[in-house]
Amino acid sequence: MPLSIAHITNPVIVPESADLRIAQPITFESMHIAKDMAKDFDVQLFSAQFQEDADFVPEYFQKTANLERSVLDFGKFKMQRKLPLIKDILGRVFNESDAEYLIYTNVDITLMPNFYLSLAAIINQGHDAFMINRRRIPKIYSSAEELPMIWAETGKPHPGFDCFVFHRDLYPKFELGNVCIGVPFIEAALGHNLYAFAKNFKLFDNLHLTIHIGMKVMNQFEEDYYWHNRNEFNQLIEKLKPHLKAGALPYSDEGFLKRTVKRGLNPSIFTKLALELETKGFTEKANYLLNEIRFKLLGPKD
Repeated sequence: MPLSIAHITNPVIVPESADLRIAQPITFESMHIAKDMAKDFDVQLFSAQFQEDADFVPEYFQKTANLERSVLDFGKFKMQRKLPLIKDILGRVFNESDAEYLIYTNVDITLMPNFYLSLAAIINQGHDAFMINRRRIPKIYSSAEELPMIWAETGKPHPGFDCFVFHRDLYPKFELGNVCIGVPFIEAALGHNLYAFAKNFKLFDNLHLTIHIGMKVMNQFEEDYYWHNRNEFNQLIEKLKPHLKAGALPYSDEGFLKRTVKRGLNPSIFTKLALELETKGFTEKANYLLNEIRFKLLGPKD
């Protein structure tokens, strides 16, 4: 059986002045091209959209059932932004496809043509979940016709997480609360679920597979939406803690000092939690070694 992949994103109609007005058509066409290149695999493109955005979805996407609620149903906000909940988006691709691997990317993330081919190679290495960091390129492109030059840009790295790939068996275990997309802590919420439940997670922060047009690292956001997501994250992380281990966090293959610094610099990883997990892991190892020594001393002589 060929590898099956279902990739979902959230198309939305925005004002002419919004960056997404330019980014989305480029994103959609890059997904279409990448799918055509992966002919040996079963790649399906899905959209999760509100009813008012349905006509904006390209014909080569499979529309899932229209979204019926947003973050506005779960709080009071000064500016009304109809932002979907990530669990509603992922729930649709899980329920409306039987693909082995599921993907969520932000709607402003352009794919390289070999994106799905490279994903298949990563999956064949034994990873049941992984994230791919994007490359940032100058904000000088405005059309899908410019994709050959967009792909040619080397770009610069970006620390944020906006491309999530995972085996479908992991999704029913996820704790996502009422976290919405488009606001900080969405990447932390999804990421920590992957760390908690994947058997072989990996962060790929040096691959040239996804692109964002624009060099900003941090965008502005409304404080009330930030606190909504932060509070939701604080609640779900308590449920995830029993499943988290330090070795599953990003940068675990680095030395202690280097991985601690990298985690401290990454806004989607929390130093206090990482150190708690490191301490827990060290304590467990120390107790194991002490018990081994005790049992050896108490045991019969050879």
